[in-house]
Amino acid sequence: MKDFQYAAPTTIQAATSLLTEHGSGARILAGGTDIIVQLREGLREADIVVDIKKIPELRECQYSDESGLCLGAAVTCCEIYEDADLAGRYGALADSTHIIGGWQIQSRASVGGNLCNASPAADTIPALIVLNAEAQVTGPNGQRTIAADAFCTGPGINSLVDGEFVVAIQIPPQSASMGSAYQRFIPRNEMDIAVVGVGSWIELDADGNIANARISLGAVAATPLFAVEASQFLVGKEPSDDNFAEAAELAKQIATPITDMRGTAHYRTHLVGVLVKRTLTTALARAQA
Repeated sequence: MKDFQYAAPTTIQAATSLLTEHGSGARILAGGTDIIVQLREGLREADIVVDIKKIPELRECQYSDESGLCLGAAVTCCEIYEDADLAGRYGALADSTHIIGGWQIQSRASVGGNLCNASPAADTIPALIVLNAEAQVTGPNGQRTIAADAFCTGPGINSLVDGEFVVAIQIPPQSASMGSAYQRFIPRNEMDIAVVGVGSWIELDADGNIANARISLGAVAATPLFAVEASQFLVGKEPSDDNFAEAAELAKQIATPITDMRGTAHYRTHLVGVLVKRTLTTALARAQA
């Protein structure tokens, strides 16, 4: 492993200055569960690693009925699913954070770090996509927001430019008529990479029909996908098994998986259909409850 400097700034401004100074040679450490492994194995290099966990704003997790959830980029996975109120409102996010590695990893890994790592098989990204989340980004040129469904541009590649980093993830408020869920398929019982991951979100109208829906797929393309056509198909329809099955078929059409040691492309496409129906059913039950 190449030698690197380590810095732990306590302000956003100080972190931005370090990132700007070192450019592409700087790497962010939010939890360290990905970047430390990548540096050790030579998959990435760094002149300096900037630890953002000591910046107070990045460790905050705040919810309001007006603005929704503002999730600091260094908030750990276990802080999400252990909060009963947040887990009840954001079911898909709680589902996904609860299955990232073991509990040791979950006490270090952050949702912000999982997003920035941009793995096609990341568990939290489909959940963030269906919850219509946005990343709040700061850098030398000021602040901007990036939608979760546009954040990843390739395997391990995101939309950030040199000097930028995610300070928070903003997720819209959830009402009692909304429900979401995330599920993945893995070959073992735990601590494995998703063969396929699917997130679904549903909003019901006063008559119990689907007012809005969002479906996202992971591990079946170079980036997590927002299944636009499948989502739009459900709008205005009854939340029935037949409609869920049709949405699942539409979602399968955008999957472009590879064949590897964890499964064939054909098998992965089949799993998309299975998991779309399952997550829609769970999201519906949560919205109705």
